[in-house]
Amino acid sequence: MSAARQNPFNTVAAHAALLIYTLIALFPVFVIVINSFKSRRAIFREPLALPDAESFSLIGYQTVLKQGDFFLYFQNSLIVTVGSLFFILLFGAMAAFALAEYRFRGNTLMGLYLALGIMIPIRIGTVAILEMMVQTGLVNTLWALILVYTAQGLPLAVFIMSEFMRQVSDDLKDAGRIDGLSEYRIFFRLVLPLVRPAMATVAVFNMIPIWNDLWFPLILAPAEEVKTLTLGSQVFIGQFVTDWNAVLSALSLAILPVMVLYVIFSRQLIRGLTSGAVK
Repeated sequence: MSAARQNPFNTVAAHAALLIYTLIALFPVFVIVINSFKSRRAIFREPLALPDAESFSLIGYQTVLKQGDFFLYFQNSLIVTVGSLFFILLFGAMAAFALAEYRFRGNTLMGLYLALGIMIPIRIGTVAILEMMVQTGLVNTLWALILVYTAQGLPLAVFIMSEFMRQVSDDLKDAGRIDGLSEYRIFFRLVLPLVRPAMATVAVFNMIPIWNDLWFPLILAPAEEVKTLTLGSQVFIGQFVTDWNAVLSALSLAILPVMVLYVIFSRQLIRGLTSGAVK
């Protein structure tokens, strides 16, 4: 082990830097949450102050629960996000395994073709996507959003997980084949457990854009019964008047799933980001 890794000072400095970065990243979240519990006048007068007996107010949360169907919006966002992540991880892992494990003509070209999706934003094809959804009768359905987000997340998922798939021991897979395991069992029982850090990384990187997206819900699913949380929160933002108490309260509630996901997958996420960086 190198002297740099044995030095306790380096460990303390690394933890201190991580703490500073965490505080910087969480500061906007902290400001949103504390202001959601304050009156409108207190928000503009002292935005960085904690709520006290004079400024404390729950009017924002009361407005969110009374106007619109917040729980329906939350449910729709949860269904779309979880469904999209499931298909992204499933199909992305299967495609990555095929590209990494099997050598066939056009393997490299197929990988490059899938990687193009990272460089070309899917929003360029919004008009064509809308026409396709209209023709298939999927407008104003959650399936329209799930399909679009799955297509949006697959290129990055294949790109990340294919590198991890190549690091899985060939001896382990060959031993499974000798024991009579099918390729599907090798994939699900031997390979997937070893690439959990990559899957956690893909899940977090895709979850946040899907949960916070406003563009495709506004274009493909604007109906009241299929509105997502981000789109439903726009009811409090007007052309001339904005209900900041309700907006901040809705944002505070919307942050919770992202924070829970980060806490659950943080260890796997860090392993996925730093895998191969330190030998």
